Amino acid sequence: MQKVAVVTGGGSGLGREMALALAAVGFQVTVTGRTETRLRETAAAAEGVAGVGAAGVGEVRTAVLDVADGSAVSAFFRSLDRIDLLVNNAGTGSPAAAVQDVSDEDWRRVIETNLTGSFLCAREAFALMVRQDPKGGRIINNGSISAHVPRPHGIAYTASKHAISGLTKGLELEGRAHGITCGQIDIGNAATSMTARMSQGVLQPDGSTAVEPTFDPRVVADFVVQIAQLPTTVAVPTLTVMAAGMPYAGRG
Repeated sequence: MQKVAVVTGGGSGLGREMALALAAVGFQVTVTGRTETRLRETAAAAEGVAGVGAAGVGEVRTAVLDVADGSAVSAFFRSLDRIDLLVNNAGTGSPAAAVQDVSDEDWRRVIETNLTGSFLCAREAFALMVRQDPKGGRIINNGSISAHVPRPHGIAYTASKHAISGLTKGLELEGRAHGITCGQIDIGNAATSMTARMSQGVLQPDGSTAVEPTFDPRVVADFVVQIAQLPTTVAVPTLTVMAAGMPYAGRG
């Protein structure tokens, strides 16, 4: 039976790379996001990937979805017959700002997308995994180096990713009885649009500005595929993947 995966935030960056890699090994992948044109670009890119579409094996479908909209999330997951893998990848940041300058709007937008959106998708996927036959599945949450240590002027993003760690642990615990595993990939400086500023130099805890190294996001996608292909009797609670030399160990 062909395995079914959902990758949120699949219209660009890490989500796109994850979707293409999963489709290449035979998953039926649905990418979700708020911008239909970007989702279609991901689906079009899959057509040129080896193994996709061959004898009906491996494909990428699209679904416009705002993960912070509970009603829309519920409706989307109710439209699925089953799900073997959910990758909670959708996320956003906010303009760099000192704590006292963070607006209510920016705080809520980051928390609603990164945390509430991940919870809503996990809740609906979890419910489907419990009732499907055979039951069970896997959830992978996109964490961050910020789940461990903050950057200056990024408190909303950091708080959201710390909370993702709690969400991951709760899902893993409650999933034990149902053959559902949940893990978290903490990523540091994968080369996407969100990290483009690294090449220009970013603020460091000591007040200086420094260029930071990045790495190919396809490396993360490869890890997602490896985890996705494990039996659900094997759990991968946390995995950290980062650019060598980035200021993480001993940051500050």
